[in-house]
Amino acid sequence: MKGLRDRNAIVTGAGGAIGGAIADRLAEARCVVGVFDVDGGGAATTVERISAAGGRAFAETVDITDHAAVARAVASFEGKAGPTDILVNNAGWDRFLGFLDTEPAFWRKVISINLEGHLNLHHVVAPGMFERRRGAIVNIASDAGRVGSSGEAVYSACKGGLIAFTKTLARELASAGVRVNAVCPGPTETPLFQSFLGEGDKGKQVYEALRRAIPFRRFGQPDDVAGIVTFLASDEASYITGQVISVSGGLTMAG
Repeated sequence: MKGLRDRNAIVTGAGGAIGGAIADRLAEARCVVGVFDVDGGGAATTVERISAAGGRAFAETVDITDHAAVARAVASFEGKAGPTDILVNNAGWDRFLGFLDTEPAFWRKVISINLEGHLNLHHVVAPGMFERRRGAIVNIASDAGRVGSSGEAVYSACKGGLIAFTKTLARELASAGVRVNAVCPGPTETPLFQSFLGEGDKGKQVYEALRRAIPFRRFGQPDDVAGIVTFLASDEASYITGQVISVSGGLTMAG
């Protein structure tokens, strides 16, 4: 895709399944990738994989809920690679619980990771993009933020907020040519998704029922998300901003 070679890209949660796939795809397009993750081991594994394939990447162990830590990690990456051209806010966390079974401490953790953490990255990275009058931001939201999802009330609220934030920031940064878009994965085969389903017969029943509800009759794979993210980060999408795109196999077709 046009305009990705030698661009510097930060991907949060890049030690995990979806984030790792996005980092791999951007590295294949010859981006220099900042692999940000609270799990240093996972980040190192992604960097090793990218390096073995001939790409360039740097690991940064960082808790995105800590604004000062985010600023240090971004400065560290930019000190090695140069200014950030692409930001992919992918890091996320949740547990599958009915809202009435949760407590405020749980809400605060979900909000700090899935909303405040992304605000921190925008707050640190976007000013440089605005000043240079160039950049692309892709936020990994969720269809839970578009249509709701039982057992994910607070997570859904965060993702809905991220979608609204994406549209607002797209308006604010458009004058500088900085694009901001959101991608909403549907059910995707990741370790976190498997933990939601649980084990035993009940987990299998939920798995099969959900799979049958998807028109494509399969769950998403991390690579299914990586493709659209790479497109939105590229110059091929130079006239696209403020958009929300679902990657759900047709499970959701909201306008």
